[in-house]
Amino acid sequence: MRRRSPIPPAPLPQREGIDPVRVRLPADPEGAWGTVRDHLVGRFRGAIGAGRVEEMLRAGRFVGVEGVLSGGEPYTAGRYVWFHRDFAPEVPVPFAVGIVYRDERIVVADKPHFLATTPRGRHVTETALARLRRDLGLPALQPAHRLDRLTAGLALFVVRPEDRGAYQGLFAERRVRKEYEAVAPFDEGLALPVTVRSRIVKERGVQAAREVAGEANAESRIELVERRGGLGRYRLLPATGRTHQLRVHMDRLGVPIVNDPLYPVRPVSEPEPEPEPDPADFTAPLQLLAKRLEFRDPVDGRVRRFESGLRLSVWETAAR
Repeated sequence: MRRRSPIPPAPLPQREGIDPVRVRLPADPEGAWGTVRDHLVGRFRGAIGAGRVEEMLRAGRFVGVEGVLSGGEPYTAGRYVWFHRDFAPEVPVPFAVGIVYRDERIVVADKPHFLATTPRGRHVTETALARLRRDLGLPALQPAHRLDRLTAGLALFVVRPEDRGAYQGLFAERRVRKEYEAVAPFDEGLALPVTVRSRIVKERGVQAAREVAGEANAESRIELVERRGGLGRYRLLPATGRTHQLRVHMDRLGVPIVNDPLYPVRPVSEPEPEPEPDPADFTAPLQLLAKRLEFRDPVDGRVRRFESGLRLSVWETAAR
């Protein structure tokens, strides 16, 4: 079997903490593309229009290992091309990313509510990863795991590419003890602590996850820490890491997390859908916090323990 040549390093630096897009020109057995321009126009005309591709070529925004591409170069399968996409305007998230710990291998950040962990969809430059790369001068920084955009708290990032697999493996192999804190209604009829197990599925393009029949793939231990009036402060200990797992399990118990915009899910029979939330409204953060992380460091064997310095705002103002 013929091995593919190693991918060369990007000739373009990051922009706003975001890597350039890399394209590898595919095989062209029919000879459809005579030049690099022909392929780029055909490939991206549906997304940004042929005219925009031509503008980017004239501006020298497509780059190969040999330098800026004019587009007139003969088409060569396997050639790598890099460019920076245009970033759509994003509403700035007006909260800082805290640094809980930093050394030569890892960064443990305190991610605020409303800030996505990594670039995805409409959240690109306003993400914890992009901010940390820019602010800390760490262009190779990568997340070891991901927190939901609406969840605040501890997120682990890896500084060096050679260490990434070891730390990501901790989460993939469930060798990290994660403790969350949540504020939700108090129900005196709910017997706690309790371990909730169910099968959760999250379909692409559908915001809310759901529970279905079948073998459990999600497990959470729910404990009540204290009560203030009609609210409770809960300790949540997930044994697995399904999307929205804690939010789904709290809703299943009849105590959905305060300010959760998705759970409980509206019945499909209701004719009027909920309006899209205002992206500039930061007044009602989901009351869910990744409070503690604990693991044995895969590089030096030390036990690492970290605690978030953030607090849940509804609990801080709740009547005692």
